[in-house]
Amino acid sequence: MTSAEQDIHENVHPGRQRLTLLLAFLVATPGVVLKFSGAHPSTALQAVLFGLSIVGAAFLLSWAAEVAQLFISAGLAIAVLAFIAVLPEYAVDMVFAFKGGRDFRADNFDPACNPLGRDVESNCSLALANMTGANRLLIGIGWSLVVFIAWYRLSRTSKNPNKAPTQAGPKVKATPGGITLERSHAVEVAFLTLATLYSLTLPFKRSISLWDTAVLVGIFVLYTIRISRAPAEEPHLVGPARWIGGFASRSAQLRTCLGLFFIAAAVILVCAEPFAESLVATGESFGISEFFLVQWLAPLASESPELLVAGLYAWRLNTNAALGTLVSSKVNQWTLLVGTLPVAFAVASSSTHGLPISTLQRDELLLTAAQSLFAVAILNNLTLSNREALGLFGLFWAQFALAAVLPDWEKRFVAGIYLALAIWILAKEWRNMRSLLRDGFRTPYAQLS
Repeated sequence: MTSAEQDIHENVHPGRQRLTLLLAFLVATPGVVLKFSGAHPSTALQAVLFGLSIVGAAFLLSWAAEVAQLFISAGLAIAVLAFIAVLPEYAVDMVFAFKGGRDFRADNFDPACNPLGRDVESNCSLALANMTGANRLLIGIGWSLVVFIAWYRLSRTSKNPNKAPTQAGPKVKATPGGITLERSHAVEVAFLTLATLYSLTLPFKRSISLWDTAVLVGIFVLYTIRISRAPAEEPHLVGPARWIGGFASRSAQLRTCLGLFFIAAAVILVCAEPFAESLVATGESFGISEFFLVQWLAPLASESPELLVAGLYAWRLNTNAALGTLVSSKVNQWTLLVGTLPVAFAVASSSTHGLPISTLQRDELLLTAAQSLFAVAILNNLTLSNREALGLFGLFWAQFALAAVLPDWEKRFVAGIYLALAIWILAKEWRNMRSLLRDGFRTPYAQLS
């Protein structure tokens, strides 16, 4: 038995993992029951039940994606894990884009004489709000969370060596000052840089067009091709995925993995639309901004499992996998998610018109793109220090703090800070960025390893 296989089998606690799986199934059930029961509780209760089901399904998806690492290359596994982990986010976003497209068609829109109808603009704005909120949460909270947890664990370990994690795995790249990614992660950062540079053009457009779809999805396809060439290696699994990975038969592992995929996908398919609708209705009934709920509450529900998995990796000081997964997720969201929104809108509207961008959402897109540029700038040397993590975390919350002082300008103000810092870092460390882009796009994986 290899050391990796021994690592999978040791300290599994089968009873605990079976209970965790059962709890996830139970959490995923209420929304499905509500959908087919014909009951009509309050919109707030519906939002809670459908949201819980999506959270439960997202956990099942994340565990299945981790187990899938046993069957594909390491680099592609990280991309697949990141893609599947954000499927709930895709589902909710597609609902709003599709509804916007249907309203667009119903309004018999004529660009020569008619403005967009309120429902069209509202649903399209909700789609963009959900997407921008998810992207900013991933960096402002997710990336920072990994560094903070690793710093805490290292500080505890230095005071009491007996508390050192026993399952850290081979990818421990953390120091008291921050964490470091392996050189091979230059691929994710390079493609994120490319997507970010293109995304800076979106705030200056009236719509995200099918041309934007071609460019962004093209970047994602190139990224997938590039990362699929990464060498295969044994993954370091945690939680229920660790237990499933310890099954004696490869066929049993595969069947369980596929079963979790199908169950979770079915739950998300059933619950995504009613969750989106009940969330909007809840905002209207309680006088809470529907944009606020869709932008922040929905992404928190759909991305909580991904953040938890990254947090577990960081807790075990497997920081390379923790941050690497979140960076790959950001690539997926900033390319495939953004690029497929116009497709859903076009299909529903039976037109080739792009997804409309309102004035408010232009500011949201600018802020999101600026944050992304700052993030890739500080990752140009593949390290994320404690100070940089504090910067990401603090600037994420600055928008909300400044909203009371600059209610109409807080997004542009914070975006300006992001852009100024990013340009300053890139000008100072352009050699690092040039090396990173060369590694990300051209250097063979044999050399990166």
